[in-house]
Amino acid sequence: MDTTAPNGRCPFASAVPVPCRPREPRQVQIGRKLLVVAAVQHLGSQPERTCIGCRKKGPRSQLLRLVAGAGGSSAVVVDERRRMAGRGAWLHPSEKCLALAVKRRAFGRALNGAAETADVERRILAGTPAADTPVTAATTVQPESGSEN
Repeated sequence: MDTTAPNGRCPFASAVPVPCRPREPRQVQIGRKLLVVAAVQHLGSQPERTCIGCRKKGPRSQLLRLVAGAGGSSAVVVDERRRMAGRGAWLHPSEKCLALAVKRRAFGRALNGAAETADVERRILAGTPAADTPVTAATTVQPESGSEN
Protein backbone atom coordinates (compact mmCIF):
# COMPACT_ATOMS: atom_id res chain seq x y z
CA MET A 1 0.00 0.00 0.00
CA ASP A 2 1.49 3.31 -1.08
CA THR A 3 1.18 6.00 1.62
CA THR A 4 2.60 8.90 -0.34
CA ALA A 5 0.63 11.41 -2.33
CA PRO A 6 1.38 11.96 -6.02
CA ASN A 7 3.67 14.86 -5.09
CA GLY A 8 5.81 12.55 -2.91
CA ARG A 9 4.62 13.91 0.42
CA CYS A 10 2.75 12.18 3.17
CA PRO A 11 -0.96 12.80 2.49
CA PHE A 12 -1.77 13.13 6.20
CA ALA A 13 0.96 15.59 7.15
CA SER A 14 1.37 19.32 6.87
CA ALA A 15 2.98 21.08 3.92
CA VAL A 16 6.46 20.17 5.21
CA PRO A 17 7.74 16.99 3.51
CA VAL A 18 8.39 14.32 6.14
CA PRO A 19 9.04 10.67 5.31
CA CYS A 20 6.34 8.45 6.69
CA ARG A 21 5.97 4.75 7.40
CA PRO A 22 2.58 3.04 7.53
CA ARG A 23 1.40 1.30 10.69
CA GLU A 24 -1.59 -0.92 11.20
CA PRO A 25 -4.79 0.57 9.76
CA ARG A 26 -7.40 1.59 12.31
CA GLN A 27 -11.14 1.98 12.16
CA VAL A 28 -12.79 5.32 12.89
CA GLN A 29 -16.53 5.74 13.28
CA ILE A 30 -18.02 8.97 11.97
CA GLY A 31 -21.74 9.07 12.54
CA ARG A 32 -23.06 5.70 11.35
CA LYS A 33 -20.20 5.11 8.93
CA LEU A 34 -17.18 3.04 9.85
CA LEU A 35 -14.06 4.17 7.97
CA VAL A 36 -10.71 2.43 7.73
CA VAL A 37 -7.89 4.94 8.13
CA ALA A 38 -4.25 4.17 7.48
CA ALA A 39 -2.25 5.34 10.47
CA VAL A 40 1.03 7.07 9.69
CA GLN A 41 4.11 7.22 11.87
CA HIS A 42 6.47 10.12 11.22
CA LEU A 43 10.19 9.43 11.30
CA GLY A 44 11.42 12.39 13.30
CA SER A 45 11.19 16.05 12.65
CA GLN A 46 14.53 17.72 13.19
CA PRO A 47 14.72 21.30 11.98
CA GLU A 48 16.61 21.56 8.69
CA ARG A 49 18.55 24.59 7.54
CA THR A 50 20.30 25.40 4.25
CA CYS A 51 24.03 26.15 4.19
CA ILE A 52 24.75 29.47 2.47
CA GLY A 53 27.99 28.04 1.08
CA CYS A 54 27.14 24.72 -0.54
CA ARG A 55 23.32 25.26 -0.56
CA LYS A 56 22.74 21.77 0.86
CA LYS A 57 20.24 21.13 3.63
CA GLY A 58 21.29 19.67 6.93
CA PRO A 59 20.10 19.37 10.52
CA ARG A 60 20.41 22.53 12.56
CA SER A 61 22.76 20.81 14.99
CA GLN A 62 25.43 20.38 12.27
CA LEU A 63 25.47 24.00 11.06
CA LEU A 64 26.80 27.25 12.49
CA ARG A 65 24.35 30.11 12.90
CA LEU A 66 25.68 33.47 11.76
CA VAL A 67 24.18 36.89 12.45
CA ALA A 68 25.07 40.45 11.49
CA GLY A 69 26.93 42.37 14.17
CA ALA A 70 25.00 44.71 16.43
CA GLY A 71 24.94 48.45 15.91
CA GLY A 72 24.74 48.37 12.13
CA SER A 73 28.31 47.11 11.69
CA SER A 74 29.15 45.00 8.66
CA ALA A 75 30.74 42.24 10.76
CA VAL A 76 29.39 38.69 10.68
CA VAL A 77 29.31 37.07 14.13
CA VAL A 78 29.04 33.38 15.00
CA ASP A 79 26.02 32.75 17.22
CA GLU A 80 27.32 29.89 19.38
CA ARG A 81 24.12 29.49 21.41
CA ARG A 82 21.83 30.05 18.38
CA ARG A 83 19.82 32.61 20.36
CA MET A 84 20.95 36.04 19.16
CA ALA A 85 18.31 38.40 17.87
CA GLY A 86 17.99 39.18 14.21
CA ARG A 87 18.11 37.43 10.92
CA GLY A 88 20.41 34.44 10.83
CA ALA A 89 22.27 32.51 8.17
CA TRP A 90 23.56 28.96 8.43
CA LEU A 91 26.93 27.55 7.33
CA HIS A 92 28.61 24.15 7.57
CA PRO A 93 31.70 24.47 9.79
CA SER A 94 34.10 23.57 6.96
CA GLU A 95 36.66 25.56 5.02
CA LYS A 96 35.09 24.41 1.77
CA CYS A 97 31.67 25.87 2.57
CA LEU A 98 33.26 29.05 3.89
CA ALA A 99 35.21 29.50 0.64
CA LEU A 100 32.07 28.89 -1.42
CA ALA A 101 30.09 31.40 0.64
CA VAL A 102 32.78 34.06 0.23
CA LYS A 103 33.08 33.35 -3.50
CA ARG A 104 29.29 33.58 -4.01
CA ARG A 105 29.07 36.71 -1.79
CA ALA A 106 26.41 34.89 0.22
CA PHE A 107 27.05 36.75 3.49
CA GLY A 108 26.01 40.11 2.05
CA ARG A 109 22.80 38.71 0.60
CA ALA A 110 21.80 36.58 3.57
CA LEU A 111 22.63 39.17 6.23
CA ASN A 112 21.70 42.42 4.48
CA GLY A 113 25.11 43.87 3.63
CA ALA A 114 27.31 42.22 6.25
CA ALA A 115 30.67 41.42 4.70
CA GLU A 116 33.42 41.19 7.35
CA THR A 117 33.89 37.48 7.93
CA ALA A 118 37.00 37.53 10.14
CA ASP A 119 35.16 36.09 13.16
CA VAL A 120 33.68 33.27 11.09
CA GLU A 121 37.02 32.46 9.45
CA ARG A 122 38.76 32.43 12.84
CA ARG A 123 36.10 30.08 14.27
CA ILE A 124 36.21 27.64 11.35
CA LEU A 125 39.99 27.60 10.89
CA ALA A 126 40.58 27.16 14.63
CA GLY A 127 37.99 24.38 14.82
CA THR A 128 36.59 23.17 18.07
CA PRO A 129 38.51 21.08 20.59
CA ALA A 130 37.84 17.36 20.44
CA ALA A 131 35.27 16.04 22.90
CA ASP A 132 37.71 13.52 24.39
CA THR A 133 40.42 16.14 25.03
CA PRO A 134 40.63 16.85 28.76
CA VAL A 135 40.35 20.47 29.81
CA THR A 136 43.21 21.58 32.04
CA ALA A 137 42.32 23.56 35.11
CA ALA A 138 43.56 27.13 35.29
CA THR A 139 46.23 27.87 37.87
CA THR A 140 45.13 30.10 40.69
CA VAL A 141 46.98 33.37 41.15
CA GLN A 142 45.88 34.02 44.71
CA PRO A 143 46.21 31.53 47.55
CA GLU A 144 43.11 29.79 48.79
CA SER A 145 41.17 31.18 51.69
CA GLY A 146 42.71 30.43 55.07
CA SER A 147 46.24 29.79 53.79
CA GLU A 148 47.48 33.38 53.92
CA ASN A 149 49.70 32.69 56.95
